[in-house]
Amino acid sequence: MTRAIITVVGKDTVGIIAKVCTYLADNQINILDISQTIVQDFFNMMMIVDMKKSVKPFDTISEELSKIGVEIGVQVKCQLEDIFDKMHRI
Repeated sequence: MTRAIITVVGKDTVGIIAKVCTYLADNQINILDISQTIVQDFFNMMMIVDMKKSVKPFDTISEELSKIGVEIGVQVKCQLEDIFDKMHRI
């Protein structure tokens, strides 16, 4: 399984979840876990996804998600689970 962590942070607006989840579904990326909160108009979402069936390479997925974030006014980051774990172990 190729798992990745996707984080979405920014000012809350209509359609953030829909836009990100539609992209994931269109690219055969399965959402394994999702958590989202809104604190004083700021949106924060973290997803664990399985990218095993995606036909696009990880770097392309990461770049395209980042571009979607720019379009909708939020920051979207995608990291492989191994790298995420190592960064947050310290």
